[in-house]
Amino acid sequence: FDIDTSNNNKRLASESDILFLAVKPYIYKEVIEEIKDYVRADAIIITIAAGITIGDIENSFDHQVKVIRTMPNTPSLVGEGMSVLCPNEFVSEEELQEVKAIYESFGKAEVMAEKLMDAIPAVSGSAPAYVYMFIESMVDGAVQQGIPRGQAYKLASQAVLGAAKMVLETGEHPGKLKDDVCTPGGSTIEAVTALEEAGFRSAVQSAMDACTKRAKFLSESNK
Repeated sequence: FDIDTSNNNKRLASESDILFLAVKPYIYKEVIEEIKDYVRADAIIITIAAGITIGDIENSFDHQVKVIRTMPNTPSLVGEGMSVLCPNEFVSEEELQEVKAIYESFGKAEVMAEKLMDAIPAVSGSAPAYVYMFIESMVDGAVQQGIPRGQAYKLASQAVLGAAKMVLETGEHPGKLKDDVCTPGGSTIEAVTALEEAGFRSAVQSAMDACTKRAKFLSESNK
């Protein structure tokens, strides 16, 4: 692909049109201090870190900068990522669309207001972890019923993938799709009832609330 690589941050900053700051949140200040005098005036700075606000980035530089705060997730590794982008006022619509196209090359991307960014990890950034736990739990249940674990992982994972695709492609409300599977007096409604009795929905909502509170805490800690 004729990709030019470098382990020199200053050189990288001086030559990049779009600069991704893909480091842990606690390293941001150190990295920006190193490169801030080398970043091109027209460069677009992309952040990928929970708790790092656009204001944090702007305040770290001694001059006006174009910033897009982003939150992707790990399914990007298999081309099914869900990313959220939030630009500052200096990013043009054309520049935003250019960056959005990059993120859409490994999944889907949405543009949202920064006031919502602390809630994004709960619904997409961290959400794969909940889904993995759900799949793992289903597989354990399948193994308990005698299904080999390897096949159970395939069955459960494909069921989750297919269900998600149904929501995205049909446009139907998840509640209706759930109802379509529940035959009166059947086994599915028994399973749904058991999940409700165990507090399935409230547990998910509590997890998302805890995730959002932590994200907000991280944002405040970086001030």
